[in-house]
Amino acid sequence: MATEKSYYMTKEGKKKLEDELHYLKTDRRQEVVERIKVARGFGDLSENSEYDAAKDEQAFVESRITQVEKMIRNAVIIENDNEDPNIVSLGKSVTFTELPDGEEETYQIVGSAEADPFEGKISNDSPIAKSLLGHEVGEEVTVATPGGDMQVKITKVE
Repeated sequence: MATEKSYYMTKEGKKKLEDELHYLKTDRRQEVVERIKVARGFGDLSENSEYDAAKDEQAFVESRITQVEKMIRNAVIIENDNEDPNIVSLGKSVTFTELPDGEEETYQIVGSAEADPFEGKISNDSPIAKSLLGHEVGEEVTVATPGGDMQVKITKVE
């Protein structure tokens, strides 16, 4: 039997997934069942696009429930209590300056399960995070991105 993938996440990320799972199992699942009931009332199911759409949505919801349950079951909570506060590691926020133009950016490095670049959270599997992990404040690091290499200087780790 193959071992299941571990999902690295913060306590907040796990809580967010647990809340999503609760919503999917209670409210969302019930909404979809109601849509299916209504669509059945429209007659012939072989030509009923509302019924087909509701069944597709049901499949999506059930698939997401399975996925979230697996992520919660295999969650590895990120804890940085005993780590050097100046070294970039999973769960920490890192601020760096792009060289030479000085544009500053801050990201929290999290597991792929809770990555959301729009909220400033990047996956530990992303090119930026992979390049920064293990480095410390003051270091200059080359980050390999799909658009080409960029030089950055780490200015803060929290």
